[in-house]
Amino acid sequence: MEEEAAVVEEGISGSQSPLVAIHFQKDVNRKLKYLEAEPKALGITQIGLSVFQITCVGVFLSKNLSNISIDIPLFISCLLVIIAGSLAVAAQNLHLPTLRACLGMQIVACGASIVGMICSLAKMDGSPNMCWHYDHNENTTSFRIDCHYIESILSHFCAECIVIHVVLVAISVTLAAYCCKVVNCCSPAPRVPVIIVQAPPVQQ
Repeated sequence: MEEEAAVVEEGISGSQSPLVAIHFQKDVNRKLKYLEAEPKALGITQIGLSVFQITCVGVFLSKNLSNISIDIPLFISCLLVIIAGSLAVAAQNLHLPTLRACLGMQIVACGASIVGMICSLAKMDGSPNMCWHYDHNENTTSFRIDCHYIESILSHFCAECIVIHVVLVAISVTLAAYCCKVVNCCSPAPRVPVIIVQAPPVQQ
């Protein structure tokens, strides 16, 4: 600061106007940092993965191959992630209220994805063996094979759901971090130095 003051003092002319002035102002381009996260691609990924999960869970539920008490929280969490993904795409216009809404929904989507992960784990570990009544009956060999095949599909689907929810958590955290940089809810707005050089007055 002493060097800056010295520069200003040296630039003072007869009219007492500094030749060099330094001041700090808000970074007007800070909103562009949000676009560095590729919000359109990540938002569409959130929407696509959530729609895929809703479709698969709906198919299993329609065939009575799933537990509705576990699937309802899974449906709700997927819907919240879809809303968050839509806001992430909409926030590309860099409108500050939209960015704030996107930040809030990404935090909600992160929690919803964790809930969905827990539901998928519960579905994988807590589902009863639905083929037990075929295992002890020799007359139902073909049904037993088909039933175990379906059980295997459900197990793989639950594992896939867990991986998808981990990806959704990572996407939500990434988008929330970039929104936080723009909204400046965690730190004060960054300021950049601006140097103004004034031409000395021409002496006649």
